[in-house]
Amino acid sequence: MKSFRRHSVSVNAGSMADIAFLLLIFFLVTTTISADKGILRKLPPICDTADCIANIPERNLLRISMNENQEIMIEDAIVELADVKKIVETFIDNNGIGSCNFCEGNQSQESSDHPKVAVISLQLASLTKYERFISVQDEITKAYYDLRTRYAKETYNKTPDHLTKTELVDVQRAYPFLVSEIMLKRSN
Repeated sequence: MKSFRRHSVSVNAGSMADIAFLLLIFFLVTTTISADKGILRKLPPICDTADCIANIPERNLLRISMNENQEIMIEDAIVELADVKKIVETFIDNNGIGSCNFCEGNQSQESSDHPKVAVISLQLASLTKYERFISVQDEITKAYYDLRTRYAKETYNKTPDHLTKTELVDVQRAYPFLVSEIMLKRSN
């Protein structure tokens, strides 16, 4: 008698690895990986000399600080986030010494002399939330953008997105973005 041995049924898996490899290559080639750009800021140049610390007159320095309670203080007075933009615009566009022919400020003796020397000092406690810090940075940026937009419209009769490169550089020189960021040490 003949014995019938049944062979176990098997699937040829030799090409499975090839298919998996091709699928992996397909997804790697077709997938786009987004890269975060971060905050676009021009960093100060590297200082090679001993006199790197600039003496800024107190009236040309606007101190904005944030504490661990997420409160925003400008010159030691607590303000709301919505008020930051207006305060920064008023400070920058003050025209304290009367030499700025494009400024519309009220020439207060407590605010900046000229937009080119107005510095915003942004201080934060180590426990300040990142979202709060970014929202204050956004308000400062909006203030500069509005001032630059007004200058571009008055000088060139154009919006900033229609300026040439040389006109844009002129607008940026009229209202240079001068922000100093300082992180305070942890209090505990």
